[in-house]
Parts: sequence; structure tokens; C-alpha cells
Amino acid sequence: MRGAIRTGLTAAILVGIWAAASEAARSALFPGPLEVARSLASAAAEGTLGRAVLVSGLRLFAGYAIALAIGVPLGLVLARAPAIKRALGPLLLGLSSVPSICWLPLAIVWFGLSEAAIQLVIVLGAALPVTLATESAVRQLPPTIERAARTMGARGPTLLFRVLLAAALPGILTGAKMGWTFALRSLMAGELLFVSGGLGQLLETGRDLADTALVLGVVVVIVLASRASERVLFGPLERVVARRWGTVAS
Repeated sequence: MRGAIRTGLTAAILVGIWAAASEAARSALFPGPLEVARSLASAAAEGTLGRAVLVSGLRLFAGYAIALAIGVPLGLVLARAPAIKRALGPLLLGLSSVPSICWLPLAIVWFGLSEAAIQLVIVLGAALPVTLATESAVRQLPPTIERAARTMGARGPTLLFRVLLAAALPGILTGAKMGWTFALRSLMAGELLFVSGGLGQLLETGRDLADTALVLGVVVVIVLASRASERVLFGPLERVVARRWGTVAS
């Protein structure tokens, strides 16, 4: 409850500062909260905002699911196979520092201005942090966990999935949240490429029309949608993991 009150007060203060700064600037290039709200209301009434949120959301979930399906197993392999870690580790670490937008030219060359190009950028942007976080979480587990599991007869898939991955879940969840953030960034970079039907296209429309109220409104929608999706997706998981690992009272 207190956290919600603090968040509300902080948001109110920031909106107040924004309104005061806009009033002082008196420029169409820096609209205030009311102008932005009216622009969003107009886009919502026309249906363009709702369609853009739906298209971007479906696109984001698809790419993120693929990134998880690649990143978690690859991270586990790197943690359990030192030879593969020595061969691929430096390469993956270097690739993780490459901004997602740098993959756009390659995606266009391979797939053209298509849905596949956007998905490639999302997957490459999100899979690497998930991979590195999974590898780190599994590698840093105390050796006593594996020894105890082997003593009790755990072998093969049981050892990997029911013991090691389960024990590393807090670290993997942290990497999954990072991957979600990178996936969202990659999505916006990809959608700015062409007529994609998503929120990126709305940003481009605002730029083409010099409609800064629409541009700022879409940015606000992206921030709010990102926070809401994190709470819905990761909030329950974090509470379960916290109780399971004894970091909060059950």
C-alpha cells in the first residue's frame, strides 16, 4: 500500500513538473500532459492506438518466447560444458554488447522489410542476456547441491531440470526480466523500419506529422505497458520464488 502511494505521489510530482515546464516553454514542440492526453484519446477513439498495442504485444510475446527457448538451454549447456564455454563464451559476451539496432541491416538483407526481420532483431536482442544470466546462475551454484542430489540418486534430466535449474531459478528469473526489457527495446527499433502496424509505426506517424503530442503519448504508453506487463508476468513468479527460497515470509 505504501509503495503504491509513493509511486502515485512520484508520478503526480513528475506530471506537475512536466506541466509547469511545458507552460514555461510555450512551444508546440513541447506539449503538456493535457495535450498528450487529448492526442492519445483521439488515437484511441479512432482505434489506431488499440490496434498498435495489440500488434506490438503479440509481436513482443512471440519473439520473447523464442528468445527464452534459445537462451535458457544454451545457458545451461555453457554452464555444464567448460569446453563449449571456453569456445563460445567470449563471442557471446562480445555480441551482448552490440545494440539491437545494429542487427537491423542484417535482418533486412536476410528477410527484407518483413515480420521475420523484426522477430530476428527481438530474438537476438533478448536471447543473449537470458543466456548469460542462465549460465552465470547455474555456474555459481554451490557444488554441495549437485553432490547431495547425486548422493540421493539424481542423474541426467532429473539432475539438470529438477535440481540445478530449480536451484538457479532466482538468477534465471533476473535474466528473464532483463531479456524482456531488451526484447521491448528491440521491438521498437524493428518497428521503426517500415509500416509495421505497431507502436513503432505510431511513433513514425507522429514524427512525419510533426505531432510531438502523439510521439510523447506513445512513449508514455510504452512505459506504462512495460511496467504493467512486468508486474503481470514477473510479479507472481518473483513472489513464488521468494517464498520458495525463503527470502520472504510465507
